[in-house]
Amino acid sequence: MWNHQLLRLIEDMRKELNQLGKRKPLTDPEVISLSQRLDELLNEYHLTAK
Repeated sequence: MWNHQLLRLIEDMRKELNQLGKRKPLTDPEVISLSQRLDELLNEYHLTAK
């Protein structure tokens, strides 16, 4: 169940990051921060999927 929720959160954050990246430069601190949070979620998913 947790992996399903985590995947949903990852997908939602990915969409948010894509939208933000269309409005702001990819070097903007807000874009970088969101990208780093998404990376953390992806790492967490891969660790729990083993």
